Amino acid sequence: MPIVIHLDVMLAKRKIRGKELAAAVGVTEQNLSLLRNGKVKGVRFSTLERICEVLECQPGDLLEFVPDQGDL
Repeated sequence: MPIVIHLDVMLAKRKIRGKELAAAVGVTEQNLSLLRNGKVKGVRFSTLERICEVLECQPGDLLEFVPDQGDL
């Protein structure tokens, strides 16, 4: 997948558990887990905004574009 999600890294840096983040953001733990594992097709900007507020980070800290080698 060309978009890599670094949510686990930010959770570790901020010493916040996924359960705490899910409650603060207002999503289920299951949906947060799917996001953490890159198994979602999209994320709402409002959800991304709330995650960034809670983790005190920028969207670029959570998401990275890595092109597939076949695309080059």
